[in-house]
Amino acid sequence: MTILCVRFTLPPMYEAALPRLLGVLEEFTPVVEALPPDGALLDLRGAERYFGRGAVEFASLIRVRTLALHGIDCVIGAGPGPMLARMALRDAVPGVPRVVSEEPDAVTEFLAGRPVAALPGVGGATARTLCEYGLDTIGKVAAAPLSTLQRLTGVRSGRELREKASGVDRGRVVPNAASRSLAAERAFQSDELDPDRHRRALLSVTDELGSRLRSLERVCRTLTLTVRYADRSATTRSRTLKEATAHSSTLTGTAYRMYEALGLQRARVRVIALRAEGLTPAEQASHQLTFDPVDEKVRRIEEVADRARARFGPHVIGPGTLAA
Repeated sequence: MTILCVRFTLPPMYEAALPRLLGVLEEFTPVVEALPPDGALLDLRGAERYFGRGAVEFASLIRVRTLALHGIDCVIGAGPGPMLARMALRDAVPGVPRVVSEEPDAVTEFLAGRPVAALPGVGGATARTLCEYGLDTIGKVAAAPLSTLQRLTGVRSGRELREKASGVDRGRVVPNAASRSLAAERAFQSDELDPDRHRRALLSVTDELGSRLRSLERVCRTLTLTVRYADRSATTRSRTLKEATAHSSTLTGTAYRMYEALGLQRARVRVIALRAEGLTPAEQASHQLTFDPVDEKVRRIEEVADRARARFGPHVIGPGTLAA
């Protein structure tokens, strides 16, 4: 069995292109799992037999198709299971896929010298604990007694850790339809201290996200705000909405409250990014009825604006504040 892990060189503002790229992958196999915001897993078990091609040939074809049809490059890792394919992806570069053979010796050689933190599911705390006992590489973890690993990390975690370090990959590709998140960000030309300009950036990204959600007929349940500073540090906060929505004014209000809760004092902000998560089909969402005429008016204006964007382009209309 061969699994491909594909990561597209997809800027955040073009994340809505992921469903179209998944369509390209589905021409090779129906077993495709989206990995938002910019990747996917493919199970080529049946495709290899049907087309008579190997992993490297499929990787080359996928790259040529995505470049030709969408102008988007990609990097690809391949392995006998999802875990190994994901790890192989880290060594891949555009045009040169990294392939891990299913031969046991090849898997052992691939894993042995890598840091233990490279194993999926091994967080910082677990990695530090293992390193304190000299188990700083995957090869050393694989050679350690199971009882030692279970004493350090727990019975179940120790067993799973031993299996992963030995190359046992029990994961599988679970087909899904589309991205479960959308993201947008605004970078300032110079480090920005003005809170008003921060709020304008937030208004811009929420207006974009709302429009994209409605065009995809999706609603989101959670917003995640990331503020990156001049010293390259960042602050991230998430908030769950009272009800799933694609309503731009609701997204904007929530984003403003998240920003204000940070209490930034003369912070030199470089980038503001917002991610809409927990996407579900709009038809499955419920909406609390309101007698507020302003809310109803705003929603009707959104419908008109969306029709204008669909006909004349995404930048034909937007909040008046951003035009100032």
